[in-house]
Amino acid sequence: MRFLDEHLTDEVLEAERRTGNGHHPPFHAALGERGWILPMWPVEEGGAGLDPLRARVLALELAWRGSMSVSISRLITTTVALGLRAWASAELKQEVLPGVARGTVLMCLGYTEPGSGSDMAAAKTRAIRTDDEWVIRGQKMFTTGAQNADYVWLLTRSDPDAPKTKGLTMFLVPLTLPGVEITPIRTLGGERTNTVYFDDVRVADHYRVGPAGQGWQVVAGALDAEHRMGRIEDRGIGDDGNLGTWQGLVHRLTDAGLRWAATARHPDGTPVIDDPLVRERLARVALDAEVSFLPGGPMSKISTAQALIRSAADLVDLFGPAGILPAGADGAVCDGEIELLHRFAQGTAIYGGSIEIFHNLLAERSLGLPRARLRPA
Repeated sequence: MRFLDEHLTDEVLEAERRTGNGHHPPFHAALGERGWILPMWPVEEGGAGLDPLRARVLALELAWRGSMSVSISRLITTTVALGLRAWASAELKQEVLPGVARGTVLMCLGYTEPGSGSDMAAAKTRAIRTDDEWVIRGQKMFTTGAQNADYVWLLTRSDPDAPKTKGLTMFLVPLTLPGVEITPIRTLGGERTNTVYFDDVRVADHYRVGPAGQGWQVVAGALDAEHRMGRIEDRGIGDDGNLGTWQGLVHRLTDAGLRWAATARHPDGTPVIDDPLVRERLARVALDAEVSFLPGGPMSKISTAQALIRSAADLVDLFGPAGILPAGADGAVCDGEIELLHRFAQGTAIYGGSIEIFHNLLAERSLGLPRARLRPA
């Protein structure tokens, strides 16, 4: 694509490899100018008005060219935008959503806490009502993109005496408010994520999203959109943040493997691509890439994450010691692309909810099995 040739240059990708920042402002702004931040949204709302098929083609092209690493903040922002579109007041939507579509507003997720992990309903970050504002104190972990964001989509506990999922309230908190502190965390995949501390942060009631005490219902819509990754027919308007991106990464593994096999030689001088065992292993990776497109819903997350982890490990094994050399190292295969994707793949079993959570969703919603419950200690 001419657009990517112009805006997603080698320099942009190299800067992302070096920093793990997850955001490149000029590239993000260029996407906003074309309506490609929210490509399925109507043109009058700042989108491109694409149908699901065209949106998927766009997402795959972006993923194949490596844009996902420089667009993590965009993908998270589009997830939050769905929740705002459904639950925010008219005033808050008008304040935030036009800027999201233009590329001038970014948001991050404030879900996970140190003591609760994937059990979001166990959130302990407190929100205390005082007249027309709220005082928030607590902390969130793994708030990827907070260093770039203008707002955090924050799940808080507003009623500690209510049942677990009843005393929660959602906010869209400006990250420029006094009392907010962002501390970086570096991941195995080279990405930056964060811990965000809230030290008596005073937030106007204007930034509350949905009714007080009903935060679980508010956040459920955004989570459902995240869980609908996969087939085109499963998508709704705006559900295009993750459309095809991880599947595109499996295809990148296939392409890198084929590039290596086409140029590498065995010690006896014969082309590696002529080796039937090499061809079989590359075919297995290509098959994983194709199969990852077939399922929808929770199964899409499971199959794609497992395909990424399995295929990346298989190629590293096939390449030998040179397969674990990072970009810039002498002898690195495909300039370290496989090594980078191998590290990134491990996190896909956790991002957006762990594979175990998605197995439960599949069992309960698709197979009709009883809801999973932990055994007593």
